[in-house]
Amino acid sequence: MDEDVIFIKSDEEKSVTKKPGKLYRLMVKSHKMEAIIAEIDPHTESKRFQHDGEEMHLVLEGEMEYTVGEKTYKLSVGDILWHKSMLVHQAKNAHSKKVVYMTIGTPPSFMSSMV
Repeated sequence: MDEDVIFIKSDEEKSVTKKPGKLYRLMVKSHKMEAIIAEIDPHTESKRFQHDGEEMHLVLEGEMEYTVGEKTYKLSVGDILWHKSMLVHQAKNAHSKKVVYMTIGTPPSFMSSMV
């Protein structure tokens, strides 16, 4: 990515990864960071992740639980959680409605960990 500014419309994701009950939309990726919009269906959880870097999660719709290390955080719309990515972490939707959240990570390693 050589541009200094990038504008992305909501339906212009770079790639989409679907897993049962989960959808990850890569919105932007540079050499230093990536931004993903994730959706998790009710009563579904992500796999456990552990990789280099740092992450920030912002809940856009619904409620979720996010476990980092041994601690679980309850997040609602507008809540932000930041953590080092080397700590084992996992997203979980224990509710009856879909949760939508944005993850911004540096360096860009999340989508490659999905493979």
